[in-house]
Amino acid sequence: MLALLGFLTIFIFLGLILSKKVSVIVALIIVPIIFAVIGGFGSQMGEFMLEGITGVAPTGIMLGFAILYFGVMNNAGLFDPLISHVLRVVKGDPLKIVVGTVIIAMAAHLDGSGASTFLITIPALLPLYDRLGMSRVVLAGMVALGAGVMNLMPWGGPTARAASALQLDTSAIFNPVIPAMIAGVLWVLFVAAYIGKKERKRIGIAYIQYDFHAELTDEEKVMRRPKLFWFNLAFTVLTIVALVKVWLPLPIIFMVAFAIAVIVNYPKPDDQMEQVKSQAVGMITVVSIIFAAGIFTGILSGTGMIEAMATALVNIIPSGTGGFISIIVAVTSMPLSLIFTPDAYYFGVLPIITETAAAYGVPPAHIGSAAILGQMTTGFPLSPLTASTFLLIGLAGVELADHQRFVFKWAFGTTIIMTVVAVITGAIIG
Repeated sequence: MLALLGFLTIFIFLGLILSKKVSVIVALIIVPIIFAVIGGFGSQMGEFMLEGITGVAPTGIMLGFAILYFGVMNNAGLFDPLISHVLRVVKGDPLKIVVGTVIIAMAAHLDGSGASTFLITIPALLPLYDRLGMSRVVLAGMVALGAGVMNLMPWGGPTARAASALQLDTSAIFNPVIPAMIAGVLWVLFVAAYIGKKERKRIGIAYIQYDFHAELTDEEKVMRRPKLFWFNLAFTVLTIVALVKVWLPLPIIFMVAFAIAVIVNYPKPDDQMEQVKSQAVGMITVVSIIFAAGIFTGILSGTGMIEAMATALVNIIPSGTGGFISIIVAVTSMPLSLIFTPDAYYFGVLPIITETAAAYGVPPAHIGSAAILGQMTTGFPLSPLTASTFLLIGLAGVELADHQRFVFKWAFGTTIIMTVVAVITGAIIG
């Protein structure tokens, strides 16, 4: 019963947002409440929701102040030289721009943080896409693909969770899939070239001498701080290093970074408040969705629906396919990112699957390697259960439904390609 309620919650939620019947925020709040009441958890819902909101609060605070911080940096002109240089190199060719987008996203995601990747790439590239009339959905999708395939890195969340859940060293899970990851990277570059070619056919090559600074409005020019470029660059690098090294809790890092950045670039109190106001809409949208997602995951976890869904999925595996369970895990890992949070999957589902696979002689490392080929790696930048997805679409200004429709098949294709290579190289079977 709980498993059924859980699956109905997920499917109806996805159906509502994909059909655009209601907003994401409304669906995240209303749908789980309805099924929790049906399941007889009405008296406990408040506790579940509060626990969920409390769990996402640090993420909400971090993303809110991260948007403020990078908004200040964008207004101050930190990304202007990069945009101008990219324009000179690509010469208005959409194909080169799309491929370059993926490469930049991959490089930015070396720190393993989806939030920082999106906060670096989207603000820097969005003006370029808008100037040439390129699709914002393509921008969000290409950044998602680049970040997704790089999220397999040992210091990324999925691999670390898998290793912890199975009590294995990260190298035991990651090293065998390195060839598969390389294949995934090549596939993503191929997809970028294909999509870029379609964009080139749609809008053509813009043979322009583009002066980025000349395109700025008078208001934007007033906010620019060219004399502070090197300070802003060094300070941003320092902020990212602090995030990677976790010198302070992530929300605190962005709160402090924003306070320093805004007072250095805009010493007048009125100007500081204008900077906050200029980012208010984007910040409120993203933070609201994150707290709504807290209610969604809080109810699914608190009611036991997630655990019940995990058990149900394991039970439907036919006994005759037990020896190939790692392949099943790999193929289903990316789509299941739409259903399970990373913690729920790696700490709830994965141990159950691993125990089942052990009966068929499948080593735990094979199951762990199979899982990271898609579960919150290629799948994380389009999952409604991750806060960074909403940061991505919020910064790009696209709808979740449009983003998912565009990128799902390419992300799933990445997982399939990596699975095939992983099977051939013996990383997940044999």
